[in-house]
Amino acid sequence: MKKFNSLLPLLASEDTAAPAWVVSSFPIIKIILAVLIMLCAIALIILILSQKTESDGSNAITGQADTFYNRNKGESLQGKIRKTTIGLTISIFVLCIIFLIINFVYRGY
Repeated sequence: MKKFNSLLPLLASEDTAAPAWVVSSFPIIKIILAVLIMLCAIALIILILSQKTESDGSNAITGQADTFYNRNKGESLQGKIRKTTIGLTISIFVLCIIFLIINFVYRGY
């Protein structure tokens, strides 16, 4: 616990004054991060709804059943959708952590 108490002043030192351009740019950075998080979340919702379910081979949006042609053709597409879903999930997590750090460190500005 002592290690974390020594790191906290490095993150949010109260005696250090930030330059004026830093203070004026953080509201803009926070808005940009919030918009990026929102866009990634909307894309993630769409990707999750377009994935095929494991039970009957239909997806949540269209409800179309899986045929032999679609199964063989869509295998690479489903793999790409899953990889994109994982990438968007990780990016939302990282953007939220950055947003939290910015709010925590520069809460006084």
